[in-house]
Amino acid sequence: MHKLFTLPTSALTLVALGMFNHAFAAQGAVDLPATTVNAADTEEDSPQGYQGKPSATTTRLNLTAQETPQGVTSIKREQLDDFKLNSIRDVLDSTPGVNVQKVETDRTYFTARGFDITNFQYDGMGMPLNGGLLVGDIDMAPYEQVDILHGANGLMSGTGNPSATVNFVRKRPTADTQATVSVSAGSWDKRRVDLDVSGPLTDSGNVRGRFIYANDTGNSYLDRYSREKNILSGLLAFDLTDSDTLTVGIEDQKSNSNGASWGALPLADANGNPIHYHSTRSNISQPWVYWDVHTTRAFAEWEHRFENDWKSTLTLTAMEHREDTNMFYVYSNSASATGYTGLASKYKDDTRELDGDLSFSGPFSLGGREHQLTFGANIARSHTQETSLYGTSSYYTSVSLQDALNGDIPKPTYNIATDAATSNYTDRQKSLYAGARFNLTDDLHLITGARMLSADSDGENYDTARDVSIHGKVTPYAGVIYDLSEQYSVYASYTKIFNPQYSLNTQGKVIDPLEGKSYEAGIKGRLLDNKLNVTAAVFHTQQDNVPTYAGYNPALGGYLYDGESYKSSGIELEASGELAPGLQVSGGYTYVYITNADDQRGNKFIPRNALTSSMTYQLPMAPKVKVGGSLKWQSKVENDTTPAASQDAYALVGLMASYQIDPHWSTQLNLDNLTNQKYLDSVRYAQSNFGDPRNVTASVSWKF
Repeated sequence: MHKLFTLPTSALTLVALGMFNHAFAAQGAVDLPATTVNAADTEEDSPQGYQGKPSATTTRLNLTAQETPQGVTSIKREQLDDFKLNSIRDVLDSTPGVNVQKVETDRTYFTARGFDITNFQYDGMGMPLNGGLLVGDIDMAPYEQVDILHGANGLMSGTGNPSATVNFVRKRPTADTQATVSVSAGSWDKRRVDLDVSGPLTDSGNVRGRFIYANDTGNSYLDRYSREKNILSGLLAFDLTDSDTLTVGIEDQKSNSNGASWGALPLADANGNPIHYHSTRSNISQPWVYWDVHTTRAFAEWEHRFENDWKSTLTLTAMEHREDTNMFYVYSNSASATGYTGLASKYKDDTRELDGDLSFSGPFSLGGREHQLTFGANIARSHTQETSLYGTSSYYTSVSLQDALNGDIPKPTYNIATDAATSNYTDRQKSLYAGARFNLTDDLHLITGARMLSADSDGENYDTARDVSIHGKVTPYAGVIYDLSEQYSVYASYTKIFNPQYSLNTQGKVIDPLEGKSYEAGIKGRLLDNKLNVTAAVFHTQQDNVPTYAGYNPALGGYLYDGESYKSSGIELEASGELAPGLQVSGGYTYVYITNADDQRGNKFIPRNALTSSMTYQLPMAPKVKVGGSLKWQSKVENDTTPAASQDAYALVGLMASYQIDPHWSTQLNLDNLTNQKYLDSVRYAQSNFGDPRNVTASVSWKF
């Protein structure tokens, strides 16, 4: 298979060794000369602890959470480390207002405000997730924080998304030399090693580098399931002049799973009666099953700072995502002699994406006041090739559920291939955008803008034409903020929703674009000497053409969806920061109610009520000791068409404790699911694995 990138592992190793040598040589030496460093590299104005400031790439206007007329959550590195949030699934599972739908071991949906999150961005760049879900995982080793912008994002992203936008903020090369090594071990033979080295590569500091490596491997509580992740990342930053900084980087993430589930445990039999599983270890996967995912990303960013506080940023990114699988699937079927049908598939995927963005931002004067403006252009292209093979011995054949659970299904010989089992298509997007923050008075601020989007596709998607052609679609955005005092402000925002879609309807045609409107209003506060952020918001979203699963038909292109109309309304409460000296908190409560076109409750697989919180406390009588805990609770959920596939309300409790041995060494213990709660990961498709039972992780870290 042709590779878009070749990872220069040896070169990255040399960079890391060079930074180590520079660190040791610098001890006892004179101070380095002053260096001009990109503000994105230092984040000197970033709050301490769990109180976060969104990255400038998240809001485009470099707004604080207080200045943004939408809900925004920032999960920072300190919280990631405290609770061992090593994957994006862990991070979003700890984010107020986000629900994680682990429909399989290696595929995940994320929802917010009742709808799927499809916008994953990397420093503000990226096309929507292919298929609307995450395949494999995204390890957090290369990232400093994650920003979640709640609600529609018509201004800041290529498409208007009414759920949320997740922005990964990369670690950058630092002006000072630093290094971190962490080793951890835990339940089910899990082991992890992290290495992060950063610093100047020249005496003047005008060239800086960063090298990141992580290896995560282990078995699982699920029968026959194990996974290994390998992560490599290298970045270089060059101060070309006092006004120009060029940053380049490459990231490579591999996730190799054995015993992965395609689909999961059927939760109801062919008559709609619930199926009871006694063990949380139950898994329909077979010993010959594997799911290997390999994703490589590269980027180059050139920032020029003008003398009038304006700056321009040109960013180019490239990505290749590859999958190689050998899978087995089981579902309830009244037409089967055993009541269950099995299907084995050998599947490969290769998706390549290119993105380019040029933006300008800075202050301007109007009416005797200073305001902020940003404008730019974005272009993106992705190409996907998929192939599936099936075996005659297990092509929609009757199987025993007990044989599947025991791992006794024989490995098939794959010899069936049809045009309906292949895809080869290209998606393209182009957009122009502009946004401004007007300071109408000392206390009243208006944020407004629009994005004009064009999108087109061509090719074949499982023997069905993937024809999308949209030109000049404008998505307006407006928000207003009024400062009641130095501590409190109220806000309201409105945006239209427009999102090109690529799923197929029940006629085998591409479903119409998602369209609608989104409203939000709330109050934000900065309390306790501005160390604690609090938000209370209400939202309402109206959407048409929401893709709703309508079955599987290989002759029409595979998975099919109906375009339904939905309304979503709710409340979000959130707090983050220092509640008292040494006491860091991050969490919130969400209520969401979703109705369909008949004004009946819809998407019942999403909890109506959810609470998420994390807290740590630096003991005043023992300042080297930090203790903490997490709580996640959600109300009952059930499948929309199969009520027997349900999960009662449940809560998960976690604990952590760390000890700072000296300025360099520390140790930590994390305990998850303290009460050993038995629960289902998701009832979205009337199938699910059980969630993680009680488990423990111990780690030791060294920092320089």
